[in-house]
Amino acid sequence: MDKDSEDILNLLLQNSSWVSIARQADIEKANRVAELKIPGVGFTDTYKRVYPAGTMAASVLGIVNMAGDGVEGLEYYYNDELNGDVDFKVEDSKTADGYLSLAQDNVQTGFNLKLTLDSTIQHLIEQELDSIMENGQPARATILAMDPMTGKILGMGSRPTFDPNNYGQTKEEQRKNLAISMNYEPGSTFKIITGAIALEEGVVTPEKKFNDPGYIIVGSRRITNWDSYRKAHGVISFTEGMKLSSNVVLAQVVADLGKDTFYTYLKSFGFGSKTKIDIAGEEQGLLIDKKNVKSLELATMSFGQANLVTPIQLLTAICAVANGGNLMQPYIVEKITDQDNRPIVTKNPKVVRQVLSKTTSKTMTDILVEVVESGTGTSSKILGIKVAGKTGTAQKIDPQTGGYSKTDFVTSFVGFAPADNPKIAVLVIVDSPTKGIPQGGTQAGPHVKAIIEGALQYYGIPMSSQTPSDISNLEDLPSIENPQEEPVIPEGTPGKDEVVVPNVLGLTMRQAGQKLGESGLRYEFSGSGLAINQFPQAGKIINQGDTVKVEFSPEGPNSGNKDNKENNENEDNRDD
Repeated sequence: MDKDSEDILNLLLQNSSWVSIARQADIEKANRVAELKIPGVGFTDTYKRVYPAGTMAASVLGIVNMAGDGVEGLEYYYNDELNGDVDFKVEDSKTADGYLSLAQDNVQTGFNLKLTLDSTIQHLIEQELDSIMENGQPARATILAMDPMTGKILGMGSRPTFDPNNYGQTKEEQRKNLAISMNYEPGSTFKIITGAIALEEGVVTPEKKFNDPGYIIVGSRRITNWDSYRKAHGVISFTEGMKLSSNVVLAQVVADLGKDTFYTYLKSFGFGSKTKIDIAGEEQGLLIDKKNVKSLELATMSFGQANLVTPIQLLTAICAVANGGNLMQPYIVEKITDQDNRPIVTKNPKVVRQVLSKTTSKTMTDILVEVVESGTGTSSKILGIKVAGKTGTAQKIDPQTGGYSKTDFVTSFVGFAPADNPKIAVLVIVDSPTKGIPQGGTQAGPHVKAIIEGALQYYGIPMSSQTPSDISNLEDLPSIENPQEEPVIPEGTPGKDEVVVPNVLGLTMRQAGQKLGESGLRYEFSGSGLAINQFPQAGKIINQGDTVKVEFSPEGPNSGNKDNKENNENEDNRDD
């Protein structure tokens, strides 16, 4: 109750039978006022929502207004139940323990919500979100974890965040639950969906061959791969195309699939529609009207451009790939109980529809395991556990030009494990990182690994006893054979004060620094050992004095160079 004395006087001078000087006043301050025994000043007991866990899952819970009514998140969606304004019949069953309780009233009223959120997994998510914000310094980030077999939300978090105990000074964007409200182009994580559809329709097999010369002409546009500046893949299998994250292969796949069939499956997977998860604030993404889709749009859709998805849509769809082909209804409240903790409502897993066969589910899962074992997803590999996953690095639209930005990205990684009987699926999205190399494998992959590894240990699932050895300082060791011995091919002719970015992969920090310095470039290094990633890539033309970001690993280039930036550099500057 920190009101100015003149404000209080003005309230008291109003021509009214009574006025409210303060609401939800601190109890100690109220007691001190009561001790003054001021004639005409009284007190009314009321309820106040308290969040013992502070910022934990804040965007999930939402907030209540001064009247005690929910206005965002779960508070809004279940406002009537929390206020006791719904008539229920008590179920004749036992309650279950182990639910995460994140909000409580000073004086209990209404019904209780038992959430599917697991406190251990939620803590892991909050920890990794903090790490992402500190190390990558992005504009925002979100992490979503789900039980693929049931649709239960195991954890959900966003950054920026807020404390619901003191939300008065916060802005709306701080309180957004990005896991359900963020509309974005997913990039290569969407290749899981395109590939699964093609396998289901018999358009491809894991062994089917495609010619990938590094580009494909679609309409009037030239679509390339993220690594086209380096080499052409030649004739490769569909599995190899997924491992290499080839846009060229996926564009050919979707052309064989056809627009009508592709759209039928997209809608069956739930894209373009809300999942109807039981929480307020969900967006529905955006599917381009099918009649406006030409060959170019169809091609770019295959690798995650043009259409917009939400994180909850994408992870729900990928869980269908993981669980045997069933699209599950995601939910976050498992039980509603009365004040005596007796169950009023119990939710059970619900299959929305079957979208894939078990055979297709297993085949695509096996391919995604290879992506993690030896493709672009090695940053999420866990010793002793089969992890299935996929990277995504998508260019954002530049509001100034209306085209795709060359410097602003949404990076992501999705993974589930154990692959043959998944217990958890995790999606990490990092929006506009400003530190480190802007790649899904670098920015998001390690955080997916940390959450899955922690969750499986918590579940008691045995893993390999082997652990990585301590990282030794390799800066002064001689470089291994550079994987790009061929001359760097510039993307064009440099102009005044411009230079062609040299290739530093496989070099030590000292060698890489010397090579970049000779080109008049600054550099930002992370990690230790030998260079495994660089951004911008070799061959790009940039201004003298610009900064090249380089990531190093003691394992050398084979540990990470396959997860380089997944660029699709067609004439529209679109990235994958």
